[in-house]
Amino acid sequence: MTYDVTVSGERIERLLGALVDSEIRATAEELLREIVGLYGAGLERVMAIVTEAGAAGALRDLVEDPLVAGLLVLHDLHPLTTAERVRAALDGHPAELLSVEGGVVRVRLKGACGCPSSRITVTESIERAIARVAPEVARVDVESPVRDAVTLLQIGRRPA
Repeated sequence: MTYDVTVSGERIERLLGALVDSEIRATAEELLREIVGLYGAGLERVMAIVTEAGAAGALRDLVEDPLVAGLLVLHDLHPLTTAERVRAALDGHPAELLSVEGGVVRVRLKGACGCPSSRITVTESIERAIARVAPEVARVDVESPVRDAVTLLQIGRRPA
């Protein structure tokens, strides 16, 4: 079975939300924290062993696997920063990274973006690419390129 970290996280939230009894919900949340902590500690050891062994290929394979990479991000064990992962995700997209701050990524589209529907398609593609590599990002702000102001010749009425 293939797991998507984001989908699983949403399902866990939904299941916890279904627990209406506050005492049962608190116990379930504590149980979940313990399990997540246990798996996080295990992942931390795996990353340490792979790093200490100098197994660069294995480390690369781990961080390129979407499920493992998502879990590494969740446990703050991913060897690349959010900005580094976002830069890699933008490769091949007509955009430049402006900033990554507080869960918000700001990018600027490069060149002429054409019609509004084309801009929407490009923006959605960028958002999907970033979501795949940086699930911790809450929002992506996409700015259009700044265009130089064009002065138009104004033709007025003929003088009387």
